[in-house]
Amino acid sequence: MSRIGCFILALGLLLAGCGEGDVQQPLLIDAANPDDNPGVPAAATTTPEETGDGWHTSTPAAHAIDGDNISVILDALRNGQYPKVDSMVVIRHGALVAEGYFNGYGRESLHDLRSTGKSFTSALAGIAVDQGLIGVDDPISQHIPDFENHANVDARKRAITVRNLLDMTSGLECDDWDPGSPGNEEEMYLKHDWVKFILDLPMAHDPGTRANYCTGGVIVLGSLIAYRSGMALDDYAATSLFAPLGIRQSQWRRSPDGQATGGGGLKLRPRDLAKLGQLYLDGGVWNSTRVVSSGWVDASRRATTSLQGDGYGYLWWKRGFPRDGATLDCFFSSGKGGNFVFVFPALQLVVAFTGSNYDTDAMNQPFRILSSGILPSVH
Repeated sequence: MSRIGCFILALGLLLAGCGEGDVQQPLLIDAANPDDNPGVPAAATTTPEETGDGWHTSTPAAHAIDGDNISVILDALRNGQYPKVDSMVVIRHGALVAEGYFNGYGRESLHDLRSTGKSFTSALAGIAVDQGLIGVDDPISQHIPDFENHANVDARKRAITVRNLLDMTSGLECDDWDPGSPGNEEEMYLKHDWVKFILDLPMAHDPGTRANYCTGGVIVLGSLIAYRSGMALDDYAATSLFAPLGIRQSQWRRSPDGQATGGGGLKLRPRDLAKLGQLYLDGGVWNSTRVVSSGWVDASRRATTSLQGDGYGYLWWKRGFPRDGATLDCFFSSGKGGNFVFVFPALQLVVAFTGSNYDTDAMNQPFRILSSGILPSVH
């Protein structure tokens, strides 16, 4: 066993409870109900099978990754040294080179991605922009029917743009990290009409001047996309995003009025989750098919604001990882419980995780798996 592998095994339990420096998720998001667990046996491999789902498969060694170290990580996940990390999928140079499924979840299991679903909504917004349905700097007031009939409408609310919803800078009194915020998502979930609840909120700031994590704003964005496309959000996704990516199974979180919503709770297979990372790594192209414009992907990679010390923009997080005395740029999606897609452009590396560590700092274990295990294994 390599020195890195031993290091991972030694640190797995020691660090499992530490959360310093990791992304803080809203404390109350999605009410922490676990998924239905299919109860299948654990499975892990560094020789993934091609299944016809669009992935080309290979091995770590064929793509300059230390396969022994990846096997050590997979064994540690199987043995519970990183509790409730339910899957890990590793892709390099566009090839799927390792995968593991644990804690009763399997390769074909749909997993609740929580707020990682927001990055899929961002991709749908990009497609809608490409199709001319919306503009990123359009005021949402010009697209939402009966906007003027909402409460607390003023010049600032009329000025909220699509970009503001993508950057969490709407200015609405909505902060999921503040239990006392009028727009906290837990208050929204008690209402029948989530979009109306958010659009009725008063303004706290001028749009574009301050970032607050607001799931409701992304639900408004999803509703706007549905309205402008003339399709339910899940139907639009199935046609414009999932079909090109070869995603055949999905489940959406629905509001009490039955509408699919874009703020979180999308369920996908881990392999399909990872496709979003590869799509963005390849500039909006999947298996030679253009899905979203390169300009949208470029904009999504940039930090336009900050949240909890990380860069943020277009419903993606940005962070630098230390590596070989330098900083390795990464953009990623993040969902409560430990659901992530990490993209490292300089390494041509995508790593996806699903997890069930709700309401605990253990959701951030994938950061440590990356920093102490996967990144040192990539050459």
